[in-house]
Amino acid sequence: MLVRIRLTLVLFSLAMLLGCSKLTMENYSKIKTGIGYTEVVKILGKPDNCSEALFVRNCVWGNEQKNITVSFVGDKAILFSSKNIK
Repeated sequence: MLVRIRLTLVLFSLAMLLGCSKLTMENYSKIKTGIGYTEVVKILGKPDNCSEALFVRNCVWGNEQKNITVSFVGDKAILFSSKNIK
C-alpha cells in the first residue's frame, strides 16, 4: 500500500512539472525589443539551444514543434517569434 501511495505521488509530481511549461503566450508577451538576455532567462528559463553568427546570438526555448526564438545583439533582444504557443 505504501509503495502505491509513493508511486502515485511521484507520478502526480511529474505531471505537475511537465504541465508547468514556461512556453506560454503570457510569458511570450513579456518579451519586448531591448529586453536583456538575463531578463528573458528569468521569464523563460535557460534556453534549449543558442547559436551565434555575426554578433547575433539566436536562442531557442522549446523544440521544432513548439518554441520561442529570441535574437540578441549586444545582450539585447532585437527580434523574437513563437511557434504553436498558446
